[in-house]
Amino acid sequence: MATDDLNSQPTQGDHPGDLADDFFADLSFESQRFAARPSKLRPRAMRRQPTPGSIAAPPFEADGRNTAYVAWLVEQSMLKDATVLARQLAGHASMWSNPYAQPDPRAALDKAQVWFTAYPLSFVTRPGESFLSALGSDDLWSAFEKIGIDAVHTGPVKLAGGISGWTLTPSVDGHFDRISMVIDPIFGTEEEYREMCEAAARHHGTVIDDIVPGHTGKGADFRLAEINYQDYPGIYHMVSIPEEAWHLLPDVPEGRDSVNLDAETEQKLADEGYIIGALQRVIFYEPGVKETNWSVSREVHGVDGVARRWVYLHYFKDGQPSVNWLDPTFAGMRMVMGDALHSLTDLGSGGLRLDANGFLGVEKRADDLAWSEGHPLSQAANQLIGSMVRKVGGFTFQELNLAMDDIVATGSVGPDLSYDFVTRPGYHVALLTGDTEFLRLTLNESLALGIDQASLVHALQNHDELTYELVHFESAHAHDTYTFAGEELTGRELAERVRTTMRTTMAGEAAPYNALFVQNGIACTTASVITAALGISSLDDLTDEQVATVRDAHLLLAKYNAWQPGVFALSGWDLVGAVPLAREQVQSLIATGDTRWIERGAYDLLGVSSDDTAASTNVPLAHALYGSLPAQLDDPDSFARRLADVLAVRRRHGLGTGTLLEVPDVDEPGLLVLINRLAIGACQVTVLNFSNQPVTAQVQSVHVPAGRVLDLAARRTVGTVEVGAADVETGLCQGSFSVTLEPFGGKALIIKE
Repeated sequence: MATDDLNSQPTQGDHPGDLADDFFADLSFESQRFAARPSKLRPRAMRRQPTPGSIAAPPFEADGRNTAYVAWLVEQSMLKDATVLARQLAGHASMWSNPYAQPDPRAALDKAQVWFTAYPLSFVTRPGESFLSALGSDDLWSAFEKIGIDAVHTGPVKLAGGISGWTLTPSVDGHFDRISMVIDPIFGTEEEYREMCEAAARHHGTVIDDIVPGHTGKGADFRLAEINYQDYPGIYHMVSIPEEAWHLLPDVPEGRDSVNLDAETEQKLADEGYIIGALQRVIFYEPGVKETNWSVSREVHGVDGVARRWVYLHYFKDGQPSVNWLDPTFAGMRMVMGDALHSLTDLGSGGLRLDANGFLGVEKRADDLAWSEGHPLSQAANQLIGSMVRKVGGFTFQELNLAMDDIVATGSVGPDLSYDFVTRPGYHVALLTGDTEFLRLTLNESLALGIDQASLVHALQNHDELTYELVHFESAHAHDTYTFAGEELTGRELAERVRTTMRTTMAGEAAPYNALFVQNGIACTTASVITAALGISSLDDLTDEQVATVRDAHLLLAKYNAWQPGVFALSGWDLVGAVPLAREQVQSLIATGDTRWIERGAYDLLGVSSDDTAASTNVPLAHALYGSLPAQLDDPDSFARRLADVLAVRRRHGLGTGTLLEVPDVDEPGLLVLINRLAIGACQVTVLNFSNQPVTAQVQSVHVPAGRVLDLAARRTVGTVEVGAADVETGLCQGSFSVTLEPFGGKALIIKE
């Protein structure tokens, strides 16, 4: 854009917006050029970007009546880029070369089974090296290959945050408030992203990117929606409130562009028919900050000169306006699909994480809360996204805490894989209490509802807090009855019992280094869950013996997640054994209540940092119990080397693509037994000890045939199955054998018939 163009003002008689349209007339030629070269797909990444604190066209107002400002916003918008990208793919035979209608978790597993989940803001790099360049280094991928990691999930790396006037504003949610298809310069460049994908391919790996189909940040697309420009209001769930009803709206404080509605105002607007009202829950609820899922804008002048105030929906923070998937313009759908295609066809990603994809449909209900979870529109939208990604050869996974019924529903039509929010609290409670009853209950509930464990991403730590993840029991099945600890409890009572256990054993006086995070869960690392389970109240001066016990328990959790069907995922904090930062180290970051920053300390995978402050990040370096990967790979007793052995068993015998058949009762409270059927037809048994005492127990199941019991890690026979008489009612014979496990021990076994 030439400076003269920016400084041009509309002359008297110009229709507002005409100048913007004239300005982009030459882009039709650019689109034709791109369409002629379908193998070279990319948005107009060369366009001028706003920079923090810059003024692009002083002294003109950042106002919908200023057509130069409108043109500048359009040049930043994702919807504009999506239109260009879509035109490049339309009509090409490649769009019909892959099956796409049905989710296929095992096809996804064939591409990537063990994932490293990166967190860009905490990833330590060499001086002057970008995050993407470091993540694409052959040294790192060589280490991953030795361990058995065959995929990297980058986390969100595209420009995020917002635009205020002519100025970029920072992300409000760890770059999940995306505002552009352009790689954020703080993480690297598009070329470095492509080089990372090439490095992954050299080491038989895959790169997984993110899209956020549920919301954006308050970037150019949202600002264009506010000024009522073309299709842009159709991207969002937003309603223009007529001026005669403005008396119902709260004032927006000076320096703010919106304010959250309280419940009373939400109800008044619903009663007047302007919005659909309260939703089924308020995520990130905090009094005085977020009391409802609705916010109202300040007064904004549109391209037509009309002043408007908008009320808009946001499931998460007010800087994350929700995308509307059923608007007559289908603008939101077009924008999200364009973002997905850019990651897959231009950057070279092999898969995509769908963030917040369960909140894509809302509907008013008479005399009840608005329908916002488990809505059929979410399923339909996920079907479209998953199908489009499969059409171009990729796969998708969803990371969303839903009831198991909803996971089954979305998994039947949409994403290929779902994050394991099903059993994650269960295995933590098992470790904290030395009792697997709640974990077994949860696994059996998932089996009864038809969840295929191979369709789940079983993970250790990620960037978020350890959420209680009890929505299945306290919402969808709140009034169902469950037997637990010798009592009959409703789902809601069971959830409260589990939540109380987690809060009292993992935080507070028991483990003051962990921290509660609003109503969602607990900020911690995997290592600090384990120290809490061991009764360690201070992380200062841990002994070598304590660290060794932490490592053993950490490997037990890795075995639980890796020695069952599905993806296994872990983070940099897991690989180095990071513990939480002290609160004073991140005081400015947690000042607003986001305690998750104590668990997001910087981690140095390759040992390139020379001191306690990681120069390549703004986050203090976390204390690492295990050390860097090069040092660990030279030590046969290290966490990384022993993890490599665990993953070798998984890979060699195809544990990831098997099928979970049964989670039998046990005679030792700390014992967990998983009976699986491998793709080759063999019976495989995973036996784990969640207690800190050795156990000898009997494994019994009708799925266990007569034969020898082989330890897959030791590669030797460790027992023989005894088969009892056939049951009178079922006619089935029960096979049994005994197994002995060390404290926090685990074995992967196979029955040779």
